[in-house]
Amino acid sequence: MTVNMTKGQAISLQKNDGGSLTSVRMGLGWQAAPRRGLFGSRTREIDLDASAVLFADKQPVDVVFFRHLVSDDGSVRHTGDNLVGGVGQGDDEAILVDLQRVPVHIDQIVFTVNSFTGQTFQEVQNAFCRLVDETNGEELARYTLAGGGAFTAQIMAKVHRVGQGWSMTAIGSPANGRTFQDLMPTILPVL
Repeated sequence: MTVNMTKGQAISLQKNDGGSLTSVRMGLGWQAAPRRGLFGSRTREIDLDASAVLFADKQPVDVVFFRHLVSDDGSVRHTGDNLVGGVGQGDDEAILVDLQRVPVHIDQIVFTVNSFTGQTFQEVQNAFCRLVDETNGEELARYTLAGGGAFTAQIMAKVHRVGQGWSMTAIGSPANGRTFQDLMPTILPVL
C-alpha cells in the first residue's frame, strides 16, 4: 500500500510483519510541460538528474549521481542518466539502496533532483519521487512535486536511521543549482 506523502511527513521503513526493508529504490519521474508557442503546443526536453548524498554525522562522505554511479562502499547505485524524462508512469531515473550494506557510520541519505541544463520547474510536470521495496516491487511511498516554480532543483526526500531501522522523510525544499554541489547549502539545514 502506497503512502502519498506531504512535505515534512516521515514514515517508518519497517515492514508490516515487523521485519526491516533490505533494499529500496528511490525512483524519480518527470515530464516536460507543454508550452504554447507561435506554432501551437510543444515541449522541450528536460534533463533532470537524481543524486543521493550520503552523510555521516551531518558531513557529506559520498555521493551517487550520473558521473559517479556507485557509492565507494557499493551500497548505493544509480541506474543511469535519462536526458529527457517522460517515460510515463515509471521511473525516469532510479537510485538503488542496499540498506543492509550501508556502512553503520552513514546515518542519512538525501535524495535531490536538479535541472542540469538550467530549466526551471515551471517547465516540468508530473514530477515525483517514490520509494519502492526492491525485493518485491511494492511502492511504499510517493512524494509528488506540485506547483512547478522558478527554481532549478529540489531536495526531495531523505532516508535516515532511527534506532536499528530506517525512516523516510519527504522534504520538498526548492533550491537552485545545476549539480548536487550547488545544493549543499539547502541540504544542510534539513539534516
